[in-house]
Amino acid sequence: MSLSDRAKALGMDRPITRRDFLNGVALTVAGAAATTLMPGIAHAIMPVPYPPALTGLRGHSPKAMEIMHAVRDGTFWDTAPKPENSGEHYDLVVVGGGISGLAAAVLWRQQQPDAKILILENNDDFGGHARRNEFTASNGKKLIGYGGSESLQTPSYFSPLVKQLLVDIGIKTEKFSDYYDQSWSEDRDLGESVFFRKEVFGTDTLVKTTELAADWVRQTPLNDTAKTNLVELIDSPPDYLPGKSRQEKFEILSKTTYADFLTKTCGYDSQLIAYFQASTGAYFGVGVEATTALDAWGNGNPGFDGMDLGEVPYKTMSPSGRLVLTDPDDYIYHFPDGNAGVVRALVRALIPDAVPGTTMEDLVTAQVNYGVLDSPENTTRLRLNASVVRVAHDGPPSDATNVILTYVENGGLKTVTGANVVLACWHRVIPHITSELPPAQVEALNDQVKVPLIYTNVQLKNWQAFAKLGIDSFECPSGFWDGANIDMPVTMGDYAFADKPDDPVLLHISKVVVTPDPSMGARDQATAGRYALMDLTFEQMEFEIRDMLDRALKAGGFDAATDIEAITCNRWSHGYALEYMRPWDQFWPDGPLPIEASRKGWGRIAIANSDAGAYAYAHSAMDQAARAVSELLGDKAKLAEFSKFPGPPLDMIGL
Repeated sequence: MSLSDRAKALGMDRPITRRDFLNGVALTVAGAAATTLMPGIAHAIMPVPYPPALTGLRGHSPKAMEIMHAVRDGTFWDTAPKPENSGEHYDLVVVGGGISGLAAAVLWRQQQPDAKILILENNDDFGGHARRNEFTASNGKKLIGYGGSESLQTPSYFSPLVKQLLVDIGIKTEKFSDYYDQSWSEDRDLGESVFFRKEVFGTDTLVKTTELAADWVRQTPLNDTAKTNLVELIDSPPDYLPGKSRQEKFEILSKTTYADFLTKTCGYDSQLIAYFQASTGAYFGVGVEATTALDAWGNGNPGFDGMDLGEVPYKTMSPSGRLVLTDPDDYIYHFPDGNAGVVRALVRALIPDAVPGTTMEDLVTAQVNYGVLDSPENTTRLRLNASVVRVAHDGPPSDATNVILTYVENGGLKTVTGANVVLACWHRVIPHITSELPPAQVEALNDQVKVPLIYTNVQLKNWQAFAKLGIDSFECPSGFWDGANIDMPVTMGDYAFADKPDDPVLLHISKVVVTPDPSMGARDQATAGRYALMDLTFEQMEFEIRDMLDRALKAGGFDAATDIEAITCNRWSHGYALEYMRPWDQFWPDGPLPIEASRKGWGRIAIANSDAGAYAYAHSAMDQAARAVSELLGDKAKLAEFSKFPGPPLDMIGL
């Protein structure tokens, strides 16, 4: 690919750590041979020794995606070889090695100590979206970042089951108050900022924000009307629905998107939509054109302080809307690798030889021994690069004694049997790997559409530009990326976070791929975003990263060509579970909810994963694992109480 002068100036032609794996495919793999998987379907790359250290385009494995797309399209079995019986039998087989699947295995082990367990994971690393990214800076320092599932949010709302499970695997949430340096930015006089791009706002401008909008909005390139509107919206919003009761306001805000609230209810300039467009993506997976004003209120978007809405959520708020409005906890429950730290603790509980150490601190610095994950000597085996393509009972589900699972391995097909099976994979995959479900359940499973997103880590040789500008982050309204922020300041054991501006650091850069189309509901936005995301190449992502950082941080002396040392983009085309939300889901919250039909087990098979909770949080994945284990074991299960409804506990939030 020929590079433009701009791309060369940004350093696209320079040898940094990111092009050993382009678009998720190894260009050269020492000692590993590429083998044909199946004609016309995919090619497999032999597993690399240590997946967390891979850079470039990560996330979902292209190989696994191609396999499942072929299964979905009905072409897989046209060229598939005859399955080979492995002769392996297990008490429990788990399909999916993410948080929910691993939690199901741990809970099963606790209930059945002598059980033999197999976990089949289709990617080259375990953890699902809880993905760890590692880097080695030019000064030799090791940096660790998160490529997906971010934090244990709001332990106060965790079910008794989740609280106990975390303790059982050695995670004491109270310790994060010491690990997380909440004064890191304040101690270094760093604040927040907004980068306005010339393509949208006419000129490139970085503006440091303060509590009072009147002190900084005038410096922005917004038009004069929009400036006046934004200052009023943030600093002194009136009651935009005068004369209405609180109940009436809630009902109106439940039917009004935040975009319409800004322009139609408030009567403000449409430029404010461009400014706030992506502000709701992180929690709701959609832009302001598809998020209700009521959920925007819960999200902390401005405009509601003068409306006397109280502090208790209204019933039509989405699960995350309820959460962020009432959240009693600081956002500090974060390993340096995000919830990959939780995943490592789960794997350590199942396969101690794979994760050295015994403490929370050494979960961070331990190097996982991937070579022992699938050792025949293990009572629990974790098998990577094993895409399950068929699941069927060995007779009528009501009378069957086993379940037969067919999966891809090293270019061929293998089968194993399990006395019990937990499907901890995406809901939409399940109808394609089994023919045993009634149409109504298939329809309910297909209701769950994943939110597409990219979590990127950019390793800088230092953060001097941020220090000179006095910022730790910036938003980028209506940009390709949503902005950038210095990683969370967590120090655990031997792993120390950056201290001085000369220290290397990771930037976290994310993008929830939304479509700013007011005619699209949440599911349509997610589908359109997924197609858009799959069309993006790593080179496009890298250019947009370099271009944004170079322009936003230019006044601080940042040079994208010399200051960037490594890039890892974690592409999750099937990302987080989509929540139920108004105005699109009129069945919320009174039901019946699609998850009630979709997650029903049958025969010897149960369903787990965050889709089954319609709530994209690590603790929800664990709750759904508990529900699946409870279904299979019946009266023999001795489990603590677990959550069965999306969102915070209703009795703790006044609902």
